[in-house]
Amino acid sequence: MIQPSLIPNVDPNPLPAPYWVFELLLLVTFVLHIFAVNFVMGGGVLALTAKLGFRKQEKGGRIFFDVAKLLPILLPAAITLGVAPLLFVQVLYGQFFYTSTIVMAWPWLLVLACLVVAYYGFYYVSYRGKRHPGKAGIVMLVSVALIVLIGFVFSNNLTLSQTPSRWGAKYFADPTGWNLNLSDPTLIPRYLHFFTAAVAFGGLLLVLIALSKWERDREYARHVFQFGGKAFLYATMAQFLVGIWFLFSLPLDLRTLFLGGSLLATLLLAIGLAAAIGAMFVMARALRQEKIRLGAYAAPGLVALTILCMATMRDVLRDAYLVRLFNPQQLAVRTQWSVFPLFLVIFVAGVALWFVMLKRYGIFAGAKVPH
Repeated sequence: MIQPSLIPNVDPNPLPAPYWVFELLLLVTFVLHIFAVNFVMGGGVLALTAKLGFRKQEKGGRIFFDVAKLLPILLPAAITLGVAPLLFVQVLYGQFFYTSTIVMAWPWLLVLACLVVAYYGFYYVSYRGKRHPGKAGIVMLVSVALIVLIGFVFSNNLTLSQTPSRWGAKYFADPTGWNLNLSDPTLIPRYLHFFTAAVAFGGLLLVLIALSKWERDREYARHVFQFGGKAFLYATMAQFLVGIWFLFSLPLDLRTLFLGGSLLATLLLAIGLAAAIGAMFVMARALRQEKIRLGAYAAPGLVALTILCMATMRDVLRDAYLVRLFNPQQLAVRTQWSVFPLFLVIFVAGVALWFVMLKRYGIFAGAKVPH
C-alpha cells in the first residue's frame, strides 16, 4: 500500500459545478472522443489491410483511398473531442494523473510529435497519395503505427495513474522520465481490448462508406460492405476473447465487482455484452441478405450502446482502484451557475456542428439511403 504522503494534495481551487456534473461530462465527452479515435485507428488498419489483401485488384486501392480521404477529417475531430475529457480528468483526478504523467514524462511528451507526424502523413496520402501509390502505402503505415503507439502510451498513463503504489519504484529507478507501466498485468489485455474495438469501428466506417456509394456504384459498394461487415464481425469476436483476458487480469476484488459484487458494474457488463452480441447478429444478417440499411444503422446503434456501457464500466473501475485514496467529498465546490449554462450551450452546438461538417464533407457526402 502506498504511503498517503506520496500522493499530492487535492487542488484547493473549488470546482465550478458539482462533482457528478464533471463525471457525467467526462463520460459523454470520452464516448464522443473514442468514437472518432476508433474510426481513425480502425479505418487506417483496414485501409492498409485492403491495400495489401487486394493489391492485385483495383478495389483494394480504391478502398484504401476512400478511407484515406476521411482520416484528415476524423483525426482533428478526435483531437478536438479529446481535449474535454482530458481536462475533466485533470480537474477530478489531477493528483493521480499529473503524477503518473511526470513518472513517464518523455513517452507522454513524444505523443505530440507522433501526432503531428501522423497528421501530416494522413494529409499526404489523402491529397497526393494517388500520384505516388507506393509511397502512400508506406506513409499510411507509418501514420497508423504512430496512432497505435499513441494509444499504447495513453493506456500506460491511465493504468499507472490508477496504481500509485508503482510510482515510487518507477520514478527512483529512472527519474529522467523514460518509464512505461509494462509490468502491470492489465496493460496488454486492456490495450488490445481497445485495439480490437477500433478495428471493429473501422469495419463500421467501411459500411458507412458503402452506404454513401450504394446508388452510384452498387458493385463496388457491395464489395466494401462485405469487407467492412466481416471485419466488424471478426474484430468483435476477438474482443470477447480479449475482454475475458482483461477481466481476469484484474485483481480479484475488482474483478468480483463485474461478476455480481456490484449491481451497477454487473448490469453494465451484461447490457454491454448483450448489445455487442446483438450487433454481431444484426451485421451477420445484413451481410447474408445484403440489407445495407440494417448494417449501417442498427449495428452502429447497438455498438454505441456497448461503448456507453464500457465507458461507464471504465469509470467504475477507476473509482474502485482509487476508492481508498480518493474521496469526491474532498473536492471543494463553488457552482458558477451564470457560466455553466453558456458552457452547455456552446458544447452542444459544437458537437452538432461537427456532425453537420462530417455529414457534408465526410462519410455521408452524397449518400442516399437505399430501400
